[in-house]
Amino acid sequence: MDGSAGVRGLRVADHALLDDQAAMEAADPGQMLRATASAGAQVRESAALAAEADFRPLIDEGRPRAVVVAGVGTAARTGDVLETVAGPRCPVPVLSHRSAGIPGWVGAADVVIAVSASGRSPEALAAAEAAARRGARLVAIGAPDTELQAMAERARATFVPVPRRAPARASFWALTIPVLLAARHLGLVKITETDFAETAIRLDAEAERCRPALESFVNPGKTLALDLAGSIPVLWGSSPLATVAARRFADTLAANARYPAVAGGLGEAGRGRVGLLDGVYGALSEAERDIFADPGDDDGPDVRLRLVLLRDGGLREEHPTADGVAANDDGDEPASVEERRADAVQQIAEQRGVRISVVEAEGGSALERLASLLAIPDFASIYLGLAHGLDPMAVPAISELKELTNS
Repeated sequence: MDGSAGVRGLRVADHALLDDQAAMEAADPGQMLRATASAGAQVRESAALAAEADFRPLIDEGRPRAVVVAGVGTAARTGDVLETVAGPRCPVPVLSHRSAGIPGWVGAADVVIAVSASGRSPEALAAAEAAARRGARLVAIGAPDTELQAMAERARATFVPVPRRAPARASFWALTIPVLLAARHLGLVKITETDFAETAIRLDAEAERCRPALESFVNPGKTLALDLAGSIPVLWGSSPLATVAARRFADTLAANARYPAVAGGLGEAGRGRVGLLDGVYGALSEAERDIFADPGDDDGPDVRLRLVLLRDGGLREEHPTADGVAANDDGDEPASVEERRADAVQQIAEQRGVRISVVEAEGGSALERLASLLAIPDFASIYLGLAHGLDPMAVPAISELKELTNS
């Protein structure tokens, strides 16, 4: 066991492979592309399944003191989405909890949402057990006929089944929708059936634009993948919602393409991380780049930054506050400030020769905007993995880690 067992792939991305549909299908035996294309269907199915769940145990006691979303990985990201969609005006705090159990202060006045795609996550199970023991209201979300469902039934708590058809990272929307619906029952978010329908339509449309049969120059997922090939991705969101998308993109790049990435919000980037653009992988490296070299020549060992800006602020309706400053519906930082910061960072990167990709949010509701920011990066992470000869579904290091820690 020297660390290379089971690892197969190409050090330099094969750009031509992405325009060879047969080769892509052979490289994707687990059909991660198909699973990702089902995002719109996931929204519809999860909304329907959640509508059939019994939420009376959740709503009978009224508004909680706090909401804790417990899980790890993709399950934890659902808590980030809830916190962002609810916004700073949410009447109760929302916490995404990423370790076993629940915080010590959680009690009968609180709600715990335990999320696990498999229904077997030790962290979600420990959270559900602790919530039941302390008398907190519990919502369990995960695969049916599992230990998580049995635990919810013993606690007489709400359980929302999410059929397991793909790895958790490809089931993001299936897990997110029930969390948002639980929050809606508590009066914490204003999401309508129209929002769900428009989000599903948006995801369907993006899946069509990123389908494998489309060539790279007209397929935004493949284009972004090739832009990132051989680089160190730096992913910055212009708003809280876009920052969730940036961090989700870092998750999928790590799992599907095995690429490290720096991810966060432009606000925090301005406190120090924007200095990356001046560093040895940024301006100091770009100064020596041959501008006449073919794009493929940049995919070798001379690695450089690739900045991806996920921009959201310009599409939100703004209202004047008491001090006359325009603030958006979500109560976040004024969209105009976010846009100026994004423009400034883009200008700084261009002046230093750092290459930039931009993903723009589209849509009216927060949920649809999030979908527009996530869809293309989700496909890009898979296409990038395929270009390196990697199977996006099978990650040997993850399997080994589970075996070694469960032994």
